[in-house]
Amino acid sequence: MFAIQLGRRKLLQTAGIAVAAASVPALGAAESGRFTARLTKPTQSITPGEHILADNNGRRSILYVPPSYSAATPAPFFMMLHGASGNGDRTLTQERNAADEHGVILLSPSSRSGTWDAIRGDFAYDLEALDALLLQAFDCCSIDPARLAVGGFSDGASYGISLGLINGDFFTHVIAHSPGFIIADNWHGKPKVFVSHGHQDEILPFDRCGAVINERLKKQGYNPRFDVFDGGHTASPELRSAALAWFKSA
Repeated sequence: MFAIQLGRRKLLQTAGIAVAAASVPALGAAESGRFTARLTKPTQSITPGEHILADNNGRRSILYVPPSYSAATPAPFFMMLHGASGNGDRTLTQERNAADEHGVILLSPSSRSGTWDAIRGDFAYDLEALDALLLQAFDCCSIDPARLAVGGFSDGASYGISLGLINGDFFTHVIAHSPGFIIADNWHGKPKVFVSHGHQDEILPFDRCGAVINERLKKQGYNPRFDVFDGGHTASPELRSAALAWFKSA
């Protein structure tokens, strides 16, 4: 974990604000970062609880259905992406209470390796895996098309906000806790965006990351909710709950 954090800190120091916090040039493969998955009428049924959709040598991708779920009432859906060195199990542990509280179906995938593909290269294998996971989730869950979110924490927030903006004609909401930068600029649609960042973040500094992302979004005609707090590189249970409350009402 420390080595990954140090590497990102070095990147921020050497690459400068324009690259680290604002935008990285469009990145080749699956060049646009576009998903093909779309909401359809489910052909399968599902019960509340944890459902393992994929297991890559212990790196599990989990679909979590809250106790309040009923197929008769389409529910909000959130694909939440983990940070560097994380995995789907850890994200589910961190996000589960908020999902239960707000009745949100949660897709908690794992990247193939320590972080998401386009953080260090191109949209490729992780993008394809997420596309397949979305198709699986959509085939068994009754989902509200007006409440379809993607996001994450740290590297997962950078990846998630990028995918949310690139696929903003599909996702309705984006939730990014402590993001570092936005990948590519081929944005579509106008999803609603929630960004949170701590003033004392030493991993992805507030002034060069969250604050710059917020200003860029506003200049591009978005109206992001920007939650700033006293603290470091974290997303507290209270903040996670606030984000899902915003998601359900915004």
